[in-house]
Amino acid sequence: MTASSSPLATAPPPRTHALRAVLMMIGASGCFVVNDALAKYVSQTLPSAQLIVLRSAIVVLLMLLLAWRQGVLRQVPQAAHPRVVVRSVADAFGTAMYLFSLFQLPLANATAINQGAPLFMTLFAVLFLHEKASALRWAAVAIGFAGVLLVVRPTGDGFNAWALLCLAGTLLHALRDLLTRRLDPRLPSLVVTLSSAVALGLLAALLLPFQGWAPVDLPTLGLMALGAVFLCSAFLLLIGGLRLGEISLLAPFRYSGLLFAVLLGYAVWGHLPDAWGALGLGLLLAAGLMAARSGSARPQP
Repeated sequence: MTASSSPLATAPPPRTHALRAVLMMIGASGCFVVNDALAKYVSQTLPSAQLIVLRSAIVVLLMLLLAWRQGVLRQVPQAAHPRVVVRSVADAFGTAMYLFSLFQLPLANATAINQGAPLFMTLFAVLFLHEKASALRWAAVAIGFAGVLLVVRPTGDGFNAWALLCLAGTLLHALRDLLTRRLDPRLPSLVVTLSSAVALGLLAALLLPFQGWAPVDLPTLGLMALGAVFLCSAFLLLIGGLRLGEISLLAPFRYSGLLFAVLLGYAVWGHLPDAWGALGLGLLLAAGLMAARSGSARPQP
């Protein structure tokens, strides 16, 4: 990996690449939601640090197996490259903060805070990647966030110290996405995912002496393995999408995760949004359509 290699030096992606990037972002959002639901369920019976360590270990095993199948094991040591490590550290701290707050906050409140990520993503892309986000893209982000608030309508009681921790995690995730754009495009996405999983597992392991270790039965292990599969898929899709498309274009499509959450809530618990929630979902759809029509942003000279 060369220090000068950067996807920012290339021409703006063609329209087909932008469409693939959008589809990857939507797929990643759905996979993240399923993984979060499984993690929150398992956290009722296992200490949070133990859950994260075990799930990270499964992710590492899956990524090593995939690297072997794809013949890229020789590139695994590049996971220790400084740029990859910095991204992985930001991802690990952001994910840990989000998960610990998710286990303590009402799901609606954690979702509302985490869905602020597109605002930070667009802002970081303009400030640090010199992407020129149009007024239509800013409007899409704002409308999408309004849609999120209408759907989840978080209560004031849920906003406490855990909410601040969740907000800090959201900021770090936006930073992670910014750093992803600065990685060598020749580096396989699975190597980046492997690095993130190792960093998160090591961070959570530091808390094991304080939280202890509980017995794990086979069904619980199976749920964690299933969550790891969705998490691996989410990371691979997210990294691939961020490498193909511009952050300011993709950011509003992060809101699609809430659509998956509503569908999952209906399928599992039979919950349907009320009139305000339906209006919010309509705003989310409008935000995605506005972002898709906004055209490709170009770096400022």
